[in-house]
Amino acid sequence: MQDLTEGVTRFQRDVFPAKADLFAALATRHTPHTLFIGCSDARVVPELITGTEPGDLFVVRTAGNLVPAYAPEADGIAASIEYAVTALGVEDIVVCGHSACGAMTALAENHDLSGAPAVATWLRHANASVARTSAAGDVSALVRQNVLAQLANLATHPSVANALARGKTTLHGWVFDIPTGRVQDLTAPQAA
Repeated sequence: MQDLTEGVTRFQRDVFPAKADLFAALATRHTPHTLFIGCSDARVVPELITGTEPGDLFVVRTAGNLVPAYAPEADGIAASIEYAVTALGVEDIVVCGHSACGAMTALAENHDLSGAPAVATWLRHANASVARTSAAGDVSALVRQNVLAQLANLATHPSVANALARGKTTLHGWVFDIPTGRVQDLTAPQAA
């Protein structure tokens, strides 16, 4: 906790004064341009990876960057997606997976999750990802397939489907490689 309180002190002393005008504007305006759905992994920091400022990204972080397909029951992820799309009008939605993902490693390597039943239940949202991955045990392939599967799940949400149909938002699938800092865009047109 000491590290956190010292960090707050450094923020208030060094960072905030340089960005005081930005924070003053943000106090009355919330207009992020992108919904960024990433993994809860502490090594994946959306604002750092994208070089964005406070207020630029609306961030949802889940274990394994999983996006459950739309269901009529409200949940925090669906509510966040709907709010970002309908109330904030985000122009882009990024689903970002990453190398060495613990969730994808557990699935690829068939780890025993009996001691973590909530995790095991949550990871069922990646069943389609596992089915789409041809090589068992290939974590990198599963990470990529999972991003694509989560984009498909995202498109089942009515607010997203509506925004896509009206050309108001665009979906992007990224994979962040932790040791190199590279970001692969799985949805970018491939060169011939």
